[in-house]
Amino acid sequence: MKRAHTPLKYANSPDKTIDAPARFGQEPGLISRLSAALTGLRPRGTFARGVGTLIGGTAGSQLLTMLAAPVVMRLFSPTDFGMLAVYAGLLGIVTVVASLCYELAIPLPDTHQEAANIAVLALVIVVAISALSLLIVAWAGGPITHMLGVPKLARYFWLLPIGIIMVGVYQVFNLWALRTKSFSAITGTRLKQSLTSVAIQIGGYSFGPVALLVAHAAGQGMGGLSLGRAALRFSEFRHVSLAGMAATMHRYRHFPIFSTWAGLLNSGGVQMPSLMFAALFGPQAAGLYVLTNRVLSMPLTVVGSAIGTYLFATGAEARRQNRIAPLVADVYGKLANIAMPPAMVFLLAGPNLFAFVFGESWREAGEFARWLSPWLYVAFVTSPLNVLFDVLERQRLELYFEILLFTLRAIAIIFGAWTGDVLLTVGLFSLGGVAARVTTLIWLAIVSGNPITMLIRPTLTAAAWSMACSIPLALALWFRPEGDLWLIGTIATGLLISMRLMHLFHKAE
Repeated sequence: MKRAHTPLKYANSPDKTIDAPARFGQEPGLISRLSAALTGLRPRGTFARGVGTLIGGTAGSQLLTMLAAPVVMRLFSPTDFGMLAVYAGLLGIVTVVASLCYELAIPLPDTHQEAANIAVLALVIVVAISALSLLIVAWAGGPITHMLGVPKLARYFWLLPIGIIMVGVYQVFNLWALRTKSFSAITGTRLKQSLTSVAIQIGGYSFGPVALLVAHAAGQGMGGLSLGRAALRFSEFRHVSLAGMAATMHRYRHFPIFSTWAGLLNSGGVQMPSLMFAALFGPQAAGLYVLTNRVLSMPLTVVGSAIGTYLFATGAEARRQNRIAPLVADVYGKLANIAMPPAMVFLLAGPNLFAFVFGESWREAGEFARWLSPWLYVAFVTSPLNVLFDVLERQRLELYFEILLFTLRAIAIIFGAWTGDVLLTVGLFSLGGVAARVTTLIWLAIVSGNPITMLIRPTLTAAAWSMACSIPLALALWFRPEGDLWLIGTIATGLLISMRLMHLFHKAE
């Protein structure tokens, strides 16, 4: 998911679509009702209600994945997961540019007709990229998989072009759903994706690691089918023309020129560790890394992606109505208050938490989490706001910032590998990411018409509240660092943080 931005008071309810056909979203099925139930108590503010709907679907899909994880992990080996890591890494890099980023322009036009032309243009490009990838796989699939240290993947590499077209189609129709503010449809789709993926993983385990790869692609395919069927009910898709597609291709040409490279750098930075682990240490190490990273990022991803999705859906409207400045200030304040508490807990008790939940052998992973907590905080507050680059059509600057982030990450890994100190590498990786993202935040504040002090006050307020909520945990670690008192302190701190976040969420406008 990309960046996000929009005001916190909206004229339209997030549950309504813009000129949507009446039948869109009617007669919800079991999945839709389950998604609605997961949203919990809905506050009055449209921002909170829209984000709550998205969190419900995201949290439900993640919960299903987590519940199935103990079973799936016993059916497949770390080597199998390593193969999935390489496949998913390559797929993640390619699908960032599967439509040359034209799908990111879908929410921007004033009319649905122009947006429909963009959507069809993006779909045509997805098919072309998939066909090109099929030729590359057929010609050089074996050498590629051997170079990445997973030669067994060559037997299943034909799934890469299939995955590209499924993910690409889903991305296009997901952006159309965002344009029409069909948040309930998006949440229902996420649950369908998780159900499909888990069912294939468990039901097809006897076929070996190919079940993991098929499940990954099929889950995305289910999402594209569900959202695409609803989107194609709009009459504008029946009036798409070559002339209209050509006009939108030229009008939004900055997306393929700049956003594709920015997306590749961003995705490359995210996927680079798993690919490097596989190439340097084998697929088993890559599999272990991917599972650990998933556990660390899941909680903040649920909330952060929901906020980013909601803001991206309404960011274009904010730009048209000249409400960018108050939006950035208000949303940043909310993001800071959400992200700071868990970052503080990881900073204080990361090793203890990992050892308690996953076993003593995972204590070192908790040390990694402690070093990465500043990076997790800055990444969380920056990612939703990054949609401002697309809303303001400033993709060139986005590319510069992504180059900075990728360069700092690469320098950190190279220097860390040279010293041979893994913990130092993680610390430098975190420091480089913080430096790049803070630079991005400063630019976002300035370009949105806010003073730089807009970033300082919410950060200090969030830090103060987080430290206050963390007092029980800090005292427990101070007085009994070797005992089990820290667990009681963690529970008390968790309750205080939950009360604080519930208060903020329900008063959000």
